[in-house]
Amino acid sequence: MIVATAGHVDHGKTTLLRALTGVDTDRLPEEKQRGMSIDLGFAYTDLGGQRVGFIDVPGHERFIRNMLAGVAGIDFALLVIAADDGVMPQTLEHLAILDLLGIQRGAVALTKIDRADEARIREAVREIGATLGGTSLDGSPIFPVSATDGGGIDDLRKYIGAAATKFSARSGTGNFRLAIDRCLSLRGIGIAVTGTVFSGAAVTGDVLTLSPSGIRIRVRGIHANNQPTDKAGAGQRCAINISAQGGDTLEKAAIHRGDWLVAASAHAATARLDTRIRLLESEAAPLKHWSPVHVHVGAAHRPGRIALLQGGRLEPGESTLAQLVLDRPIGAVHGDRVILRDASARRTIGGGCVIDPFTAGKGRARPERIAILHALEMPAANAALSELLALSPGGVDMEKFSRTFNLTPAEAEALWQEVPMQRFGRAMDQTGISDTHYTAVITRIPETLAQWHLQYPQSLGPNEPELLRMSYLSVSPVVFNAALKQHLLSGKISRGGTVLHLPDHTVTPNQKDADDWARALPLYDSAGLTAPRIRELAAALDKSPEETEALLTRLALAGFATRVSKNRFFTPALLRAHAGFAERTAGEKAIFTAQDYRLLCGIGRNLTIEVLEYFDRAGFTRRIQDGRIIRAPAADIFGAQ
Repeated sequence: MIVATAGHVDHGKTTLLRALTGVDTDRLPEEKQRGMSIDLGFAYTDLGGQRVGFIDVPGHERFIRNMLAGVAGIDFALLVIAADDGVMPQTLEHLAILDLLGIQRGAVALTKIDRADEARIREAVREIGATLGGTSLDGSPIFPVSATDGGGIDDLRKYIGAAATKFSARSGTGNFRLAIDRCLSLRGIGIAVTGTVFSGAAVTGDVLTLSPSGIRIRVRGIHANNQPTDKAGAGQRCAINISAQGGDTLEKAAIHRGDWLVAASAHAATARLDTRIRLLESEAAPLKHWSPVHVHVGAAHRPGRIALLQGGRLEPGESTLAQLVLDRPIGAVHGDRVILRDASARRTIGGGCVIDPFTAGKGRARPERIAILHALEMPAANAALSELLALSPGGVDMEKFSRTFNLTPAEAEALWQEVPMQRFGRAMDQTGISDTHYTAVITRIPETLAQWHLQYPQSLGPNEPELLRMSYLSVSPVVFNAALKQHLLSGKISRGGTVLHLPDHTVTPNQKDADDWARALPLYDSAGLTAPRIRELAAALDKSPEETEALLTRLALAGFATRVSKNRFFTPALLRAHAGFAERTAGEKAIFTAQDYRLLCGIGRNLTIEVLEYFDRAGFTRRIQDGRIIRAPAADIFGAQ
């Protein structure tokens, strides 16, 4: 169990922890000199037969950022209030933060009772009880203590020990996520990071990722709750010795408080968070749309702005849906708690919970988007997915949903089996869609082709992207291609190269165009994988570039060629050949780069980019950062060889 102190400066948090654990958590020379905690301090002890970790946080308002880094992910709050002072400004702010974080287990230490008489102690107890009312710590026990003479310390120690005994360890579900609050460079050991594990587990030898930087690292050693071990698990405070993995490099300066150490599948930094936010009732004025704020998630802090999604202002004590737009990326998943401070970072103004960490800025307040956020607010992933499928005619991005809810691959697959839906696509690019919405896609495709033939009788038909655009189906290309394949197999739709048409619709080029095309084909044969440019074909055909481009455009309408870039048209056979190379490249590397593809094909860089960008538009590949994955078999997009 992880316990964090909270409370006003000089109320005796550090002295209390020394009495409870025997450890002085003030480790910095400046803290010793000033007699005041500045940064986080840590202590570990056995209470009630259980290992308990304590985090001592600074109480001064200037160091609230450090306090927030310490209380993120704790299990138990120890609110410290001096008997002579009573409730003070930072008492109230720390209590508000604990409430916004949803910390429900805790106790109050009424310190310095040796400086107060019985009447003052009774008055302080009444004041504290009233202050806790309506918060997540309402009804928490109050322990009058004196760290000077030890009065009441045993009772408090026994209570925390009993709470630790009853405490149920956090579930080990989800991908491993550790919120980094310190980075150390130790002689003879190397770089180590410390923090609280929010979810999942990691063992010595695992390859993890530093997020948001993306640096791959290997776990060399683990200390959990100040004891050596081979495994770090959810709810533990851990120190992990790390080193660079593969070709990555690692320096202490590249690691910052607020970074995350995560499983590779959980690395997905974001600068926009859709959240539900509550403005503290103590605020004197409403919060306006697009107000500057300071955002705290885990141990991280980012300046940003708040976009209110349900009105232009948020009244004190009320909550609303809001998008947080950060100045730099951050790590977050569904359910992470958020704390907001004002533009000058002088006071806590509110907080809430992350709903969708991978949102877009466009259309964020549309009714359909608000409905999706309401669905994602459901705490159970299966309920959220069921509702989301019902609301999504275009289907649900399964990989994005999995990252949003921090599901491991095994957890995701189990959920996909549990929730009724159709699934299409390959690993990392699957779309789920309800039976009702998929039936609508199936029905719409031949209807759209019939409309195309009426509108463009001289065209054999559209290619997949054109057909998808004309159908007005906001559906993933992998779903569209699956439905299209079903029609092709049944014979309801035919394919001419990359062009699709109804079986009874045909177009024949005029004799002159056919003769010109016959003269052009030898140039394609001699060029191999490098298609001739329009100007090269024009010279061979003794035509102007404009006349040649018009010819190729007419031939493309009839299904004889496909425009890949501004300067090049490919034959169906050439497209299939390039698609085959893409599949071979992906067979060697699930995510392949343009350089990988270029080396296998042996073509120039510019042509490589043109081909791959066309594949993206055609729905054959999908770009992910600097790499690409195959979305569907080449035969489904470009026909059989």
